[in-house]
Amino acid sequence: MEEINKVNISAEASDFSMLSLFMQADFVVKSVIVILILASIYSWNVIVAKIIRMRQLKNLEKEFDEIFWSGNSFEDLYETLNFNKTDPKSKIFCAAILEWKKSNSQAKESLDLHSLKDRMERSMSIIFNKESENIEKNLTFLATAGSTAPFIGLFGTVWGIMNSFKSIAIAQNTNLAVVAPGIAEALFATALGLFVAIPAVVAYNKISNDISKYFNSLETFMDEFTTIFFRQLEKK
Repeated sequence: MEEINKVNISAEASDFSMLSLFMQADFVVKSVIVILILASIYSWNVIVAKIIRMRQLKNLEKEFDEIFWSGNSFEDLYETLNFNKTDPKSKIFCAAILEWKKSNSQAKESLDLHSLKDRMERSMSIIFNKESENIEKNLTFLATAGSTAPFIGLFGTVWGIMNSFKSIAIAQNTNLAVVAPGIAEALFATALGLFVAIPAVVAYNKISNDISKYFNSLETFMDEFTTIFFRQLEKK
């Protein structure tokens, strides 16, 4: 009876709050928890930043389309859009028009349309690639966190269970009060790993899909603009 009472007192004395579990854990489990917490914070920073950026890009795209399809000349559109340094679509358009302006001013005789088209497409592709890198920056971290966080948490789980078995061996007692703290630490590491991985995977899939649609929109615009521009040049 006394032994049962001691177990109950020990169990009641154990604090299973997250902070207490962290403080009671050994160095390895603490390291795992810290890594996962930092990964979670950085993941959410990336997620929020990407969501805000994609909304901004969609708004800029709407504004650009309204201006571009307003019927103004390409020279007027260039003067209007050249100031916008945050919209990839405007930068792609202005890069192409700038290349045309340079070629037009340097040409002594008639322009070689085929050569001009190659240079303009190259200029647009350079801007497209640069903007793509900026938009996708840090996105791979979400994929990495989503795929590795559960395994990092699992490592903390295995280590915590090993500590529980060591506690059993040292105390030579299989009471729940002996193994409960180590098991709780282990489960906490697992839960934290899933807490990092699940939002990272969901956000990565959603953001990647939005970015892919946006890139397709840019590529479609580049093809449409090239077609319209050279059709007008050929009429002159």
